[in-house]
This record gives sequence, C-alpha cells and structure tokens, in this order.
Amino acid sequence: MNKYKETFGVDISKDVFDVHGSNKGHHQYKNDEMGFKKYLTKMG
Repeated sequence: MNKYKETFGVDISKDVFDVHGSNKGHHQYKNDEMGFKKYLTKMG
C-alpha cells in the first residue's frame, strides 16, 4: 500500500535550490526569501 501521493528530492546550494517531485518534475529557485516564497506558492 502506497500512502504517499508524491515524493520530493531537494538539493540546496549557496545560490539556488533544486526540487524534483515524482509527479511535478524539476524546478529551480533562488536560494533567498523570494525564491522560497515562490517555491511555497508553486508547491502549495
């Protein structure tokens, strides 16, 4: 039984962070406050 709808992998570096979702694919964001807000909006 698979209770998870999607899994994510995150790679964080000094300038950017990459997020790969099993359903949503790859996205890259700036590693700053605006990038994190954009990530929350996109993934929410």
